[in-house]
Amino acid sequence: MVDAQIQRQLITELERLPVEKQRQVLAFAHGLATTSLQGRPGSDLMPFFGILSPEEAQQMSDAIESGCEQVNPDDWKVPTF
Repeated sequence: MVDAQIQRQLITELERLPVEKQRQVLAFAHGLATTSLQGRPGSDLMPFFGILSPEEAQQMSDAIESGCEQVNPDDWKVPTF
């Protein structure tokens, strides 16, 4: 369902933007429309509890720690179409 007032405001703002910015708005809107956050209850993970050895768990923890400590300064940019 589209709110007519919001739609008119969006169109007004889009008309003021250059084409490249319009593409960014489109990509952002597309991302909002296609992304759905879904989670699982923690109880679904219980069958996996204890399947890793302490060494395997440490290796996984180390890999996560080293891989998640990196920052890509371009991650925030909206893809263009």
